[in-house]
Amino acid sequence: NNHTHRTEEMDVERLVVRRGQPFSVVLQCTEHIPQLQDLQLNLILHLDSQHHGKWWFNQRNAQGEVMLTLHSPTDALVGLYSMTVVLLSADGQILEQTKPQTFYLLFNPWCKDDSVYLPSEELLQEYILNENGILYQGSWDDITTVPWNFGQFEKDVVDICFEVLDNSPTALKNSEMEIANRGSPVYVSRTITAMVNANDDRGVVSGRWDGKYSDGVAPTRWTGSVPILRRWSEDGGQKVRYGQCWVFTGVACTVLRCLGIPTRCITNYSSAHDTDANISVDYLFNDQLEISPSIFRNYHCWVESWMKRDDLPEGYDGWQVLDPTPQERSDGIFCCGPCPVRAVKEGEVGLKYDTPFVFSEVNADLIVWIVHPDGERIQVSQNSKVIGRNISTKSVYGDFREDITANYKYPEGKNKRPYPELFSAQWHLQTNFTSPLRTIHSKISLHHFIAHKEVLRLQYGHYGACVSEHHMIRVTALLQPTDQDNIILQEINIPLKMPALHIKVMNCSINTSTVSMALALLPMTDICSKFQIIGKAIVSRKLTAHISFNNPLPVSLQGGMFTVEGAGLTEAKEIKTQYVLVLEIMQSMYST
Repeated sequence: NNHTHRTEEMDVERLVVRRGQPFSVVLQCTEHIPQLQDLQLNLILHLDSQHHGKWWFNQRNAQGEVMLTLHSPTDALVGLYSMTVVLLSADGQILEQTKPQTFYLLFNPWCKDDSVYLPSEELLQEYILNENGILYQGSWDDITTVPWNFGQFEKDVVDICFEVLDNSPTALKNSEMEIANRGSPVYVSRTITAMVNANDDRGVVSGRWDGKYSDGVAPTRWTGSVPILRRWSEDGGQKVRYGQCWVFTGVACTVLRCLGIPTRCITNYSSAHDTDANISVDYLFNDQLEISPSIFRNYHCWVESWMKRDDLPEGYDGWQVLDPTPQERSDGIFCCGPCPVRAVKEGEVGLKYDTPFVFSEVNADLIVWIVHPDGERIQVSQNSKVIGRNISTKSVYGDFREDITANYKYPEGKNKRPYPELFSAQWHLQTNFTSPLRTIHSKISLHHFIAHKEVLRLQYGHYGACVSEHHMIRVTALLQPTDQDNIILQEINIPLKMPALHIKVMNCSINTSTVSMALALLPMTDICSKFQIIGKAIVSRKLTAHISFNNPLPVSLQGGMFTVEGAGLTEAKEIKTQYVLVLEIMQSMYST
């Protein structure tokens, strides 16, 4: 059954099947099978009452056994089922009864009548079955990558995913009502976006952006979802510290793919943060041209899930935005979506859920103001090209970036805007800074009609306290003619690079099989690294790898650490180096 239902990687001992697709159960009889003309064979499933009668089964008798083929409805509730087979006499007396057996029922994107049906095997291989992926970070003009191990088929992950649903506020308050909604991917996905963050409930990940991670794990240390989900479950539903947008996104993608909802990770560059819903971002300067606190996110991550939207007018099926990062409350809790991507592009901000918020993240106007001491604001410019750039996801066809900006917005000048009367407030943006922002000012005087270059020197002491693995320096230049209020504004991003290994192993022959393995693929030009398999690779045997790389820095390093993780290969492990990393080649041995 599990092989037919594409769940054999989840479990080989327990039954895990997908709705709308038949599966078989064999009853082995210790005695002669009675003639059933005068007897009844009943199958008892414990599930919500509204679906009674939609399940059905047929049977086939053979010597010493009975095969039952069960058929679930395409809108059946997903979750853990208990199944009992009962043999009744003609007058309803129980003659025989099996012990209760459990099985998981998941969404089925291969079934054309399921609301998550995705008619492309290539897409399903990526958005349901692929346990590894790439998340995009950096800035719109300097895009970087981070590998992520989703691990949706790892041991016990399916149990944890349903445990997440069971711990939602609705489930804890009224479990019967909550379970009755589990046939809807709209409901399930919205619940997951609320439960991945721990702001309102017994959610999974606690977010933090101030750089103080001593009582937890820094967001940049995580390399996959499985250690996070397991820690949350093992600690009895206690929040895992800490995460930021890409961590929330990776965990949500794992849970949704595991449940059977096609899902992919998205990064939006120069992303706006909607607090008041007026589709504009105010960039404020005082009369000394000092900038207000930061208003941009260099990037922001969310997920898209594929589903039918029977709760909306026709035409809004397909990819839906789901944002698990806690930003603003929706219906009283920190969640976002599902929001149709098409509704964002068409400016249909009246459609649920949270379409105005998502629309502004990719389509807000940037308005520059000068604020005088008396509070008067003077608008000096407006730019509709800054927000929402290079919206990215991993390609289905390999480890490279696919730009999907056109899914969210029309070419500039043709984009559809919502009616202004739907909005009445201002917008502000936030960044991913982990330390207080430092603004450095420098005045340049230019003679009229004489253009030349000026060199600005930014000392490390001015920005060193703000340096982290995924930040950059943004330089803002303003030119204000002395006789007018117009301001010319120009910005550039200066990325801060972190050394990273570039390792790839492909096509390790194992007897007659071929296993393809890929480890962290990060752009790296300064480090020459090698990954060599020692000895012969044999299935179910430990494998020794020889890793070597050059330290490109002019100083020796110590206290280094490798993180090794691979879906279906090894759990996440941290290996501390026992040597000082000097300017020569260092070699490390690791067995897995």
